[in-house]
Amino acid sequence: MPELPDIAPDIAADRLQTPLMRVSANGRIDYLNPAAAAWLGLSARRLVGQPVTELDAQPLSLPQLMRQALQGGRPVHARRLQIDTMAGRRFADAWASPLDDGGLRLEFHPTDEFPGEDPATLLPMALSTALAGLAHELRNPLAGLAGAAQLLARRIDDEELGRYVDVIRDEVQRLGSLLDRLLDPEQPRRRELVNVHEVLERVRTLADAEAGWALKLERDYDPSLPELRGDPDRLTQALINLVRNALEAGAGTVRLRTRAEHGVAIGDRTHRLVIRVEIEDDGRGVPEDLAERIFLPLLSTRADGSGLGLSQAQQVAREHGGSLGYRSRPGHTVFSLLLPVPLHEEDAEEGTDDDD
Repeated sequence: MPELPDIAPDIAADRLQTPLMRVSANGRIDYLNPAAAAWLGLSARRLVGQPVTELDAQPLSLPQLMRQALQGGRPVHARRLQIDTMAGRRFADAWASPLDDGGLRLEFHPTDEFPGEDPATLLPMALSTALAGLAHELRNPLAGLAGAAQLLARRIDDEELGRYVDVIRDEVQRLGSLLDRLLDPEQPRRRELVNVHEVLERVRTLADAEAGWALKLERDYDPSLPELRGDPDRLTQALINLVRNALEAGAGTVRLRTRAEHGVAIGDRTHRLVIRVEIEDDGRGVPEDLAERIFLPLLSTRADGSGLGLSQAQQVAREHGGSLGYRSRPGHTVFSLLLPVPLHEEDAEEGTDDDD
């Protein structure tokens, strides 16, 4: 192991490219250098003061590694330590070295997940092959569903039942578009004039089909809102994810609200006209310990949850030059989707408004 300076919040440690961390005698992280923060994908402010067990390491846990170092009074090495954080999974060869004050110095040498191969080329190839196979397997049942929906439509005279057949056909078509996007993520996004209320009505029908009597859906629309340019399928996906999130939080009532706002800043731009779409519910609310991480992918409060719904909704907002935020307390949660309305055709092509 190369000789490195003792960890302290000083210039020498801060300048090193090797991820370094100091753990106090009570097992809490009291320092990490910028290289460690960048490698872990988390800010030093987020980690300093936290128990080192926040970093879930396998197959040899960090506490085990530290205990061995302290008991032996010498550095201990672990190969290909797998470290899981809320920002993702990392792999590294690690050393734990005891310090005079009872603390430890942790040193990480990041390694590739696939030794001997370049994961930058290997992983995309594997994913592309897997997605192509998945798309092939899914297209056949989707075609079957579309055909069955057509047959049902010819035989059903009931208007209410016919509405649900239309939902099946529309969702089959949307799933086909999602498969195309998975296989070709670089394909140009569809942009057309969209009535946000038509999107919300589609979401309402989907939610009603999924939840039925268990959910009361209320509408509070501003009928004067203009159309915007966007992808109706992506907007539908984002909004149904928000409604499903409310359902999973135990909501009995969900209100769909739209309003126009003027002079709204999103990022570094100020937009003269923005449509605000709100999904309000009376569920349990966002747990306080998840408040800062709620939009991170793979974060879910349910054992069977994918943790992708809110992160996907945020991505859709960004694709449309907008933003997604929320406010929450038990019994009252509101997710707000802001969508800029371009005032000129050239702005619509860029997906942002003109500030001049």
